Amino acid sequence: MATTNITMRIDEDLKSQLQELVSNLGMDMTTFFTISAKQAVREQRIPFAISMDVPNADTIRAIDDVRHGRNYSKTGKRRTAVREE
Repeated sequence: MATTNITMRIDEDLKSQLQELVSNLGMDMTTFFTISAKQAVREQRIPFAISMDVPNADTIRAIDDVRHGRNYSKTGKRRTAVREE
């Protein structure tokens, strides 16, 4: 299969962040863009299913609370403990 070059402009900081991300995922920028292009053509839509979605500490605690039935009401509002002094 013949290949071709693509030239694009991208913010320098965004490029650095993307390079770090794809490197952490075990690939380079060319592989990332090739995967994205193939998936977009195959699915006929813009795909962004590859992620490193890491919840922060508050979200992890909230997920754990819900899984264990703590600190939430049936309306979905978070309850806070009331202390009597």
